[in-house]
Formats: sequence, C-alpha cells, structure tokens
Amino acid sequence: MSNLRIGTSGWNYPTGEGTWNGVFYPPRRGRPKSFDELSYYAEHFDTVEVNSTFYGQPRADVTRRWVERTPAGFEFSVKLYQKFTHPRMFKERLERSLPPADDDVLSELARPNAADLDDFRRGIEPLAEAGRMGALLAQFPPSFKSGEAERTYLVELLRAFRDYPVAVELRHKSWSDSFDDTLALLNASQAAWVQIDEPKFRLSIRQNYLPNVQGFYYMRLHGRNAANWWKHDKAEDRYDYLYSPDELQEFTDLAGAAKTLVKKFYLYANNHFSAKSVANAAMIKQQLGEPLAGEYPETFVQQFPQLALAVKTEKTRSRIG
Repeated sequence: MSNLRIGTSGWNYPTGEGTWNGVFYPPRRGRPKSFDELSYYAEHFDTVEVNSTFYGQPRADVTRRWVERTPAGFEFSVKLYQKFTHPRMFKERLERSLPPADDDVLSELARPNAADLDDFRRGIEPLAEAGRMGALLAQFPPSFKSGEAERTYLVELLRAFRDYPVAVELRHKSWSDSFDDTLALLNASQAAWVQIDEPKFRLSIRQNYLPNVQGFYYMRLHGRNAANWWKHDKAEDRYDYLYSPDELQEFTDLAGAAKTLVKKFYLYANNHFSAKSVANAAMIKQQLGEPLAGEYPETFVQQFPQLALAVKTEKTRSRIG
C-alpha cells in the first residue's frame, strides 16, 4: 500500500450553493434511502479529513460507525475541537447560546480542560483501535501569533495528544518569521508543520513545503480565491476555486518527491465548493499515475471535462462491457 494518501477536507456538504449533491453524489431527490455518502466517498479515496469534529466533540458511537462504513485501510484525519484551537470563537458561540453571563465566567467556560481532552480521546478511540487514525489536525486561526503564551500553550497541547500523530496548521507570519524556533518546537513533539496553499496577504505565513519530521507530512490546499477570502456573502464562497492542472503540478511534483522522505504523506484539498476539491484531488492522483478508483457520475465529468478520460463513469463502463 502506498504511503501517499490524497483526499478532501470533509465528505458531506448537503446544503448551500457549494453542495456536492448532483455533482459528485447523486441528487438527493430520487436516490435510494440506503445511499451512504461516506461509503460512496471511500470507493474513490482512501482518506478524508473530518471537519465536523471542529464544531462538536467526536462521539465514539459515531466514529465506530465511520469505521463500519469504510473499507479496511481507509484513514480518517480529524480536526481538533474548536475549544482547543479557537477559544475566542467558542466563547462567541457561548454568548449567543447562553443567557447573559459575566465575561470572566464565559472565558473560563471557553478554556479547554482535562475533561475536554478525555472526551476527545474517547470520541476518536474507535478509529485508533481499528488502525484507521490518520492524524489530528490542530488548525489555529490567523490571529494566533507566535508569542511566549502561544508557544507554551502549543507545547502543552502537543503533550496532551502525544499518543497521536498531530499536524499543526499555523497561519500568522510570526511563526515563519521565527522559523527556527517554530521548527524546534514542533520537532520536539514529532508534530508535522502543516503546509498550506492559500491566498497570501501581508500577515500570511510563508513556507517552503519541506517536511519537518520523518513520521508524516501534511498538506492542505485551500484554493486561491483572494477576492472572496475575507469578504464573502457565505463562508463557502471562500473555497470557490478550481486549481488548473498547471497549478497542481507543483504539488504533484512535491508529493512525488516528499513521499520518499516520510513514512506517510497526507494531502487534502479544501476548496470544497461544488466538489471542486474532489476534482482537484482526482487530478493530482492522475498526474501522479495513482489509480482513480470508483465510478463517477456523468454530471461530474460534465462539470470537470478535464477528467473525462481519466475517471470511470457508467457510460465508459457500459462501453467497456
């Protein structure tokens, strides 16, 4: 089995303009009630990055069903709960959902504690027990700067999750400005420094795309929709971007080279608007000469004609048959 795993960030986008229904998945209307999106997704890719755990603690009964719905060898990378990486955002959620409360009380409720850690570990235990755990993704907001308090917190967080591979996504330029210190901090815990592609602004992190540990490499492609990155009507508009084959070649070449340096290489496309991440993940696999498993609907090929000769569809299957 290859140590290179390519997939998408999330597998379920049921509502809004960025839905995958009718593009990658069959339209919701008319498809069998037994249709399972995760099982269908796993016919095409061998890994997925789970985003839902950012908004709520994972539950063991749910993650156990994920294992049951996917084939042996399929891996889940799991984003850490919002409370661990975005306490300010979590506090704002509390302010909206609770009766008026003292600010100090809300701040304390938004601070992660030992019980939160235990809940998260219990929630992902079925994945670990089944050998389906990819990596934990600790994605910090652009406001998370490299300061003494932030570095101390990051060290403590990595220590708390030392039993798992952890990938850390840092987005503020202060982390790359203090490159050696950041590298030393992450290397000490064998944590992968997430390499990201996204629009670059004045305070954006700068990266060289090199692996920092031998255990694993973690890359995320967010798209390059600079115009809608900070100003958009809906959050999904930020990820409305399709990489061209030429743009993807850089990451294809990188993956081909880096996979020989690390034990595992995870690449996730997060430009999820209207299944564009699915198309770009498939295009990278095509460029690498990796098999494009599963059958794709005709609607997918109509939207992404550059993949028409690479993927199998019902029509191509009938012609071959």
